[in-house]
Amino acid sequence: MSAESGIKTFRDSGGLWEEYNIEDVATPMAWQKNMNLVLQFYNERRRQLETCYPNAGHKGLAELEQYFDVQIITQNVDNLHERAGSSKVLHLHGELTKVRSVADKNLIYDIGYKDINRGDVCEKNSQLRPHIVGLARRFRQWKRR
Repeated sequence: MSAESGIKTFRDSGGLWEEYNIEDVATPMAWQKNMNLVLQFYNERRRQLETCYPNAGHKGLAELEQYFDVQIITQNVDNLHERAGSSKVLHLHGELTKVRSVADKNLIYDIGYKDINRGDVCEKNSQLRPHIVGLARRFRQWKRR
């Protein structure tokens, strides 16, 4: 849905997985191997998101809330549904505008469109990371079936 707003997709032709190897930027192993690359990847996504706006699809779903109990379940990590006015959005893969502590999964913070850098820590003095679910392990398990 967000591609029409200018958000680069992951899987489509010309998508992010043609530019990046998923194992290099979207897994726990990637974080351990090259934290700076992972941070750079998601900082770029956050900067792009800041320049995009909800499209007619996002706005139409938000308008439906005037008449129905609309609950949106999305794989998208952007906040365009919320910016369009939707109030019940479940993000299955996480949210770009949030970070979480590497030491305490319950410490989640809204950072908006700011970059996350090495050395940015929570109140427990642990590094902050993108609030995004790494999927590569799930893809490998699915392929084995």
